[in-house]
Amino acid sequence: MSIRQISSFAAGEWIAPGAGARDIASAIDGAVIASAGNNALDVQAMLDHARDVGGPALRAMTFHDRARMLKALGQHLNANKQALYDISFDTGATQSDHMIDIDGGIGTMFVFASKGRREMPDDHVYLDGELEQLGRTGTFMGQHICTPLHGVAVHINAFNFPVWGMLEKLAPTLLAGVPAIVKPATNSCYVTELAVKLMLDSGLLPKGALQFVAGGLGDMLDRLGMQDVVSFTGSADTARMLRANKTILENSVRFVAEQDSLNASILGPDAVPGTPEFDLFIKEVSREMTAKAGQKCTAIRRIIAPDSQVPAVIEALSARLAKTVIGDPRKEGTRMGALVSTQQKQDVLAKAAIIGAEAERVFGDPENFEVVGADADKGAFLPPMLFHCADPDKAERVHDTEAFGPVSTIMGYRDLDHAVQIAKRGQGSLVASVITHDPAVARAVVIGAGAYHGRIYINDRTSMKESTGHGSPLPHMVHGGPGRAGGGEEMGGVRGVKHYMQRTAIQGSPDMLSAIGNRWVPGATEIAAPAHPFTRKFGELAIGETLHSAAREVTLADIEHFAEFTGDTFYAHMDDAAAKRNPFFPGRVAHGYLLLSFAAGLFVEPNEGPVLANTGLDNLRFMKPVSAGDSIKVRLTVKHKTPRNEEYGEVRWHVTLTNQDDEKVAEYELLTMNAF
Repeated sequence: MSIRQISSFAAGEWIAPGAGARDIASAIDGAVIASAGNNALDVQAMLDHARDVGGPALRAMTFHDRARMLKALGQHLNANKQALYDISFDTGATQSDHMIDIDGGIGTMFVFASKGRREMPDDHVYLDGELEQLGRTGTFMGQHICTPLHGVAVHINAFNFPVWGMLEKLAPTLLAGVPAIVKPATNSCYVTELAVKLMLDSGLLPKGALQFVAGGLGDMLDRLGMQDVVSFTGSADTARMLRANKTILENSVRFVAEQDSLNASILGPDAVPGTPEFDLFIKEVSREMTAKAGQKCTAIRRIIAPDSQVPAVIEALSARLAKTVIGDPRKEGTRMGALVSTQQKQDVLAKAAIIGAEAERVFGDPENFEVVGADADKGAFLPPMLFHCADPDKAERVHDTEAFGPVSTIMGYRDLDHAVQIAKRGQGSLVASVITHDPAVARAVVIGAGAYHGRIYINDRTSMKESTGHGSPLPHMVHGGPGRAGGGEEMGGVRGVKHYMQRTAIQGSPDMLSAIGNRWVPGATEIAAPAHPFTRKFGELAIGETLHSAAREVTLADIEHFAEFTGDTFYAHMDDAAAKRNPFFPGRVAHGYLLLSFAAGLFVEPNEGPVLANTGLDNLRFMKPVSAGDSIKVRLTVKHKTPRNEEYGEVRWHVTLTNQDDEKVAEYELLTMNAF
């Protein structure tokens, strides 16, 4: 068997292993399959290449440009994922494990691509939150914005997810407009290298946007500045060492960590044997113990069940674990493969021995288990091991020792408050779950333990068919946790993108804020339309282009006709005496939706034109009631434009209704799709 030479991609060149290279063994049989590492990498050249070449190229693109790039990269990886499957078996992962890592990573890219197009502007500035009026008359305003950092993101990833671990960091980084240097754990870096090569060979990435280190980073972290970011996944000990780097501290380099986590799963007191929830709990715990051979940062390490149900849980879980086929992950019938290395196997056994000092092993014997299609002595195989801690209150190690493998400990609780206290003993985790059909139980756990967990996963018979599982971080939701879990956050949709951007408070006049955000701000200069705006194509409309309508009187007959026609006979519109008793109304008033209908009649151009559809109405507010005899008029302004495809784009219009005294009656934003 030839030994793969895992190269680094540095400053635009592939550099083969050199001094300091180390061998990488297959998790299946211990044979050397690859070599990686080169102590001679010019890390300063890599940083300069990212900052001077990759950063400007990415920042020249809009958020939508970068989102389209992510989608194309995901499609390219998806078309070539079989090669990633094939090479991943030597990490000990099964085909179902590949689905979590490879398909999960690609899916994450697609989600960020979609969110970039739907939730971010086709622009270079992201508006964060609403406008703040800082002066009395509206001539001095404030707005928070986010713009890309002018540095580089250094991603240091763990061995367990060589593809997903890279892509879940890379997708928000590139979407933000920041170049990345990816450093995976050496044990599985050969899988990451292939994924990087696929992306680079696609020609979709600007030069300098992505670099790759196989092996160590040298003194790269000593060369970082205030515009750079370090995002780390791994052990708490390594995280502490990296955080303490003098340069990182002095330059306030952003440091995001996702580390050790004693995740817990709570069986609700209502979930007794025979209920769907009890069966679901057993299934979830078994899956989290065996998927990726338990090498998941979100795996269930502590099983918390009512005292009365502990024997039943042990019996049911042991019976399910006993059906797990352990062996060569390339074999179709294998359900659990090997740990990533024999070194990792020894570490798990050492940690299991520590746990064993406070808990009894009730399932799984590492000295006596069957391995199908492989040699248990040569490969990094272990059986699932279940421990029972009879006194979780006195125990210490079961709450602070993570065996990063197929190991979990069950412990009993007296009541729900006790369960919450046990969960909190983990001192911060990525995820806790509660399996219950009782909303009161779920609420109590969330209120009691929410501050200690980055995510709380709740499942029952209602959601079980669609739920993604305790151990599945989703790109839409925050992944991270307080305390022992590292105190960081990743993903979470656009929240994850902001980690690689600077939030800046800008202050100025409406015209200044409109120009910076490319979004019209009330009070900014209005542009007189050369023709009715509904007759003008998407590309012809200018931000700030405004139509002022004629006035229309609202009559009592209008109010009564609208009430009869719609069936809305609410007393404020029909009973003058009752309306006057309401502190908000002077007497009978027009329906709010009557005013909206009249407004549309005042500004709509009825003939066929570039306006294809009305797709929504946002931020509607009614400020002042309109009585019979009052008049209304409309100001319609182009607030923002967003291309959607080659045929049409979304126009966001700011609509203001005023009465005969120029007082605001209503305000909202209208969304239309306009042809190019």
